[in-house]
Amino acid sequence: MTVYERIRNLREDRDLKQKDLAGLLSIGQTTYSDYELGKLGVPISVLVQLAEYYGTSIDYLVGLTDVETPYPRRKQKE
Repeated sequence: MTVYERIRNLREDRDLKQKDLAGLLSIGQTTYSDYELGKLGVPISVLVQLAEYYGTSIDYLVGLTDVETPYPRRKQKE
């Protein structure tokens, strides 16, 4: 499964519209649509935002794993 299919499926599973995600990402709806259609590559910064929003990992979004659960975060040094 491609990144384009994954981000579309995650959005549709949550009954969200493209304009909802575009607003979250501060981009135009057409740009977001182009991500889902594979007309534009999805920038890493957008993948990070989507992974955080959906509670998953970038590896899941790009198809490196089928496990939706994100990895545990590293502890910050104090």
